[in-house]
Amino acid sequence: MTEALKIETGTVVPLNKNEHTLELVQDLLDDLELGRSSGESLILKASRLARIVSDSEISEWLKFELGGFRSHNETALKYMGLTGRWIKKADNKGYWVPLAQLEALIEAEKSKLKVMRIPDSAGDHNYAASVAIRAMNDASSNISKFSGIRSKVMALLHRFVTGVYYEKVFDNLAETIFERYQRDVDRLISSSCAGVIEQIPSAMERLSAGSTESISHALTTCRRIIESFADSIYPPTDEIIDMGGNQVKLDASKHQNRINAYVHENCESKSRRQRLRQNLSNLFDRVSTGVHKEVSVEEARALFLNTYLFLGEVLHLTRDA
Repeated sequence: MTEALKIETGTVVPLNKNEHTLELVQDLLDDLELGRSSGESLILKASRLARIVSDSEISEWLKFELGGFRSHNETALKYMGLTGRWIKKADNKGYWVPLAQLEALIEAEKSKLKVMRIPDSAGDHNYAASVAIRAMNDASSNISKFSGIRSKVMALLHRFVTGVYYEKVFDNLAETIFERYQRDVDRLISSSCAGVIEQIPSAMERLSAGSTESISHALTTCRRIIESFADSIYPPTDEIIDMGGNQVKLDASKHQNRINAYVHENCESKSRRQRLRQNLSNLFDRVSTGVHKEVSVEEARALFLNTYLFLGEVLHLTRDA
């Protein structure tokens, strides 16, 4: 498939998958809400979107909307009901034809209705009048039934497209927020504790491997990251300080104490200090015990991410004015 492109300052720049998907979604929403495309055109565009987002059920349904429904297919039967195509389900009677054929039938019935007229009802024309009225009623009824099916198809399409839209908008927002935060944290770590930033790629690489041994090594690296972080922001000292009425040692082996001392000196909020202290204790305990116990790759990744976010929050601390 040709990669989607956009024009930016006179240069052709490839769109990433999220941008391309969001652009297609917005175009589809405009088509649906402004009524500017035929049903078949909308189905084709939506089929492309379903492939991009890997929605197999919607993809299968849309194939039936393009080529006609099948009586022995579970998805086809489900969407026969959702689109109001059944005439008599118990007898397997319904409108199995594709959407484009229903739209053609709507136009045919509308054209028929336009040329119909009721003849004079006097004398022998009474029968002809009743026949004409019946034909007009049948045409109107067919238009109503077929239009109802089309409306339900459009409603399902709109629900699918808007669902993808909100999902992608959220993804882009979350991605943007995290990317900005990550750049900021990386800058702070690089300037404040260069030794820490050098260990992060190693932990990420080992987590990608996913084996028990690599997870254990990754958690060991996380513990070393926390220890290096403590050495950078609050180097060891023989000094003993008072924190909340407790006498706290700050020697080389007291990594948590030194991080807590940094937090104590740079954060006025008591509740935030307590939360950070508890988070550090839980985090340090988990990455330490996880070295010797089996930990799932999902938990290990969460611990690594928690470590990274914790470092970022501590480095962002400033004393309230």
